[in-house]
Amino acid sequence: MTYVVTDACIRCKYMDCVEVCPVDCFYEGENMLVINPSECIDCGVCEPECPAEAILPDTDSGLEKWIELNNEFANQWPNITRKREAPADADQWKDVKNKLETEFSPEPGQGD
Repeated sequence: MTYVVTDACIRCKYMDCVEVCPVDCFYEGENMLVINPSECIDCGVCEPECPAEAILPDTDSGLEKWIELNNEFANQWPNITRKREAPADADQWKDVKNKLETEFSPEPGQGD
């Protein structure tokens, strides 16, 4: 089992999770983070740190597309190990649902 980042992270990207990850398995896109499933050690410390509740165990039902997305983009985006400020409008996007289709960007973030 590993953890995955879901669409609640899109346009929020709070990065509290990055700070606590003991194996640095987060990767940064332009407007969200993903977890590399082959690096995640299933410690679970990231899940309660996410203000948007975007991190879930991959054993939860209905996460197949998120498992694929995390795996795909963790292999394309730069690694991030240091917390930075969230986007200025993150709180406005926190409770918006179904952001994948309208807000997701496949572009990489800046990483460390």
